[in-house]
Amino acid sequence: MQTVTISEKIKVGPGQPFLLIAGPCVLESEELARTVAAGLKEVANRLDVSFVFKASFDKANRTSLGAFRGPGLEKGLAIMERIRHDFDVPVLSDVHDPGQAREAAAVLDVLQIPAFLCRQTDLLLAAAATGKVVNLKKGQFLSPWDMAHAVGKIAAGSSADRLLLTERGTCFGYNNLVVDMRSFPVLRGLGHPVIYDATHSVQLPGGAGGSSGGQRQFIPALSRAAVAAGIDGIFMEVHPDPDKALCDGPNSMPLARMESHLRELLAIHRLVEHLREPAGDHDGNG
Repeated sequence: MQTVTISEKIKVGPGQPFLLIAGPCVLESEELARTVAAGLKEVANRLDVSFVFKASFDKANRTSLGAFRGPGLEKGLAIMERIRHDFDVPVLSDVHDPGQAREAAAVLDVLQIPAFLCRQTDLLLAAAATGKVVNLKKGQFLSPWDMAHAVGKIAAGSSADRLLLTERGTCFGYNNLVVDMRSFPVLRGLGHPVIYDATHSVQLPGGAGGSSGGQRQFIPALSRAAVAAGIDGIFMEVHPDPDKALCDGPNSMPLARMESHLRELLAIHRLVEHLREPAGDHDGNG
C-alpha cells in the first residue's frame, strides 16, 4: 500500500500515526472555525494523532436552494489560509468543478472530491493535476470495487502516493445510509490509505424535508467498528453546538466529546496494528 505524505509532519498509511480529519461541515464564520481548529489541535497533540483541519468553503450540494452554503471560494480560502498559518495544521476542503482546483490548491494541502462527484472525470483530472493530495470520497451509489475506475482516473493525472479513499456509507432505500464493513478491506486492496467518514455515514439524506437529518448517536459505534476493520484514519464533522450548526448539525460530533471518543478509537487502532505485525516480531525469532 502507498504511504501518502500530506505535510512534512504527517504521513498516512501502514505504520503511520492515526489520522484525524475534522472540523465544521461548512465555514459558518472564521471565529467558529478557529474555535474548532484550536480545540481539535489540542486534542490531537495530547493523543499524538495526525490532524488535518477540514471545512467547506461552499456546500454546493445542499438539499434546498435556501440552505446555507458557506462564504464561497475567495473568502473561504482566505479563512483556510489563516487557519493553516496560525495553527500550523494542514487544511482540506471540497472542490466542485475543475475551475476551482488550481486556486484551491494554492491554499489547501488536500483537495476533497465530494461523493456525488467521484466519477466526474474532468474534476478528478484537474484535482490530480495540481499535485496536491486528493481525498476521494466513495459515492453513496457505488460499490467499493467500482471505485477502482475513479482511482484509475486520479492515478492517470498524479503520483500514486497522493490519494486517500474515504468511505461515507451507501444508499439503502430512501433517506437512509448503511456502512458495509466489507468496504474497508476492498478499498484498501486498491492500494491507498482508507479513511472513514463517520459523520456523513449517519446522515439521513433529505430526511428532514428541506435538509438532511442524522443520527449522531451512532457515530461512536460505527467508528469503533471501522477502526477494527483496519482503516488508516477518521473523518468527522465537529461543532461546539451541533444543534445550532448551519449545516449537517444532526450528524455532527460535539467538540467536547472528541477526546474521549478518540481515546477509544486509538486503543482499537493499536490492537489492530499489533495484530497486523508479523509473528516473528513478537516471538523472539524475527
